[in-house]
Amino acid sequence: MTPSILVVGERLSGHLTSATREAVGVALALAGPEGSVVGFLAGSSLDRSVTEFGELGVTRIRTREDPRLDAAGAGAIAVSVVASAEAVSASVIVTGGTEFGRDLTGRLAVRWSAAVANGVTEATWADAGGLRVLRPVYGGRATETRRLTGSRIAIAIRPHAFAEPTAGAAVAIAEPDAGPEIPDPLLAARRTEVAAAGVSAGPALSDASIVVSGGRGVRDANGFRLVEALADSLGAAVGASRAVTDAGWRPSSFQVGQTGKAVSPQLYIAVGISGAIQHIVGMVSSRVIVAVNNDSSAPIFRVADYGIVGDLFQIVPALTKEIRRVRGLPAG
Repeated sequence: MTPSILVVGERLSGHLTSATREAVGVALALAGPEGSVVGFLAGSSLDRSVTEFGELGVTRIRTREDPRLDAAGAGAIAVSVVASAEAVSASVIVTGGTEFGRDLTGRLAVRWSAAVANGVTEATWADAGGLRVLRPVYGGRATETRRLTGSRIAIAIRPHAFAEPTAGAAVAIAEPDAGPEIPDPLLAARRTEVAAAGVSAGPALSDASIVVSGGRGVRDANGFRLVEALADSLGAAVGASRAVTDAGWRPSSFQVGQTGKAVSPQLYIAVGISGAIQHIVGMVSSRVIVAVNNDSSAPIFRVADYGIVGDLFQIVPALTKEIRRVRGLPAG
């Protein structure tokens, strides 16, 4: 089997996103030494991203230079993605599990007649044929195994579920693609502005590999600063339970949970969070979960890999101080 796999590139400030880099790693693993991986880019000023694809080991890039696509939705991009997939005889399309990626796979299911899956955390070729994928379902309380069959498959991978490939120095060759023409209705909905929500000074919550979240146990807005100090020592994003955002201690954009953001970092530290199911469904798919709580019977310990029972006002500052010392950072 010599599959041809198309990786759809998503960009931020002119560079490939971490989600796309992770998608490249998945595609290279599925293609193996006999298969081929082709990148896809749409929009304007694509040269930098073409080079970045090459550094990840993808040397053939289909490009659709069209400034209208910089602010277009997944519906318009899907037209060119399908055309490029057909041009390179791709049997699988892989994209990052961002809002755009999930939207795109749904459109590929219709436009490309593909078998699709979102939130994929494992992808391997099935012995019986097709692609075997795993993905969390029911808010992360179960894992579904699905076999995607047929000649066309599209998957969106879950953020941080896969490692980025090691950067190299391969030279990528762009293959410009002028068509097909994109119907005007698909270009009618355009992004006109992106306004930043209230966020911490660290990485974006949805994309972070480490998240430190605080709950009602921090007592007040001033106590929440302990959570932010710990996050700063780790280079982590800051999250919060609904109790914190409802109390107005931090903006709603910090909220992790069923009515907030779903995160799946490599490390999730819950500080003073009891572990209501509404919060757990938003973070239970994290690779490693550490809980700090003075109540040994708190529900958060049922999903935690490591638990620290004690006074967070003593534990968190001591932990922050030690992390800064080990990392060679100045005292906070």
